[in-house]
Amino acid sequence: MQTRHALRAVLNTVNLATPLGLIMAAVSRCDLEWGPEGLILAKNYRPRLPIAGAFTVGNVIFFRPHFAEPREVPALLAHEARHSWQYVACLGLPFFPLYFAGVAWSLLRTGDPASRNPFERFAGLQAGGYREQPTRSLVAALRSRQHSSHPHNTNGRRPL
Repeated sequence: MQTRHALRAVLNTVNLATPLGLIMAAVSRCDLEWGPEGLILAKNYRPRLPIAGAFTVGNVIFFRPHFAEPREVPALLAHEARHSWQYVACLGLPFFPLYFAGVAWSLLRTGDPASRNPFERFAGLQAGGYREQPTRSLVAALRSRQHSSHPHNTNGRRPL
């Protein structure tokens, strides 16, 4: 393991992100194995949330059952490894509210949770399986939000 990957592993342990990931893996009964670069692969994640094929908590990368062999999707593995560095940059657990602020911004600007989320953009949208959606003006986004809460909106859907 390279020094930088060992440093990431230590920092994500000290900042409590990796211990949280290991607790989540144990509670959700994931199969754990060592991955590349000092990462830990948590396979067969089954709980409904988050809605993602893969996601990262510290140095632990969770994979849904349809990813039988995560090493066979190197672009996704690299995307999730970048998220692991983001936990270091955010000093661990503050990653969560910052990430969700990025989701909110992206939803406002594009109607999509990833397209303008800085965390997903820096991790690589395509590598994470996301398609970039066009941005809309803030005025149009706010009008869309205002219209969706209007009582005459009867289509049963809430546009984002």
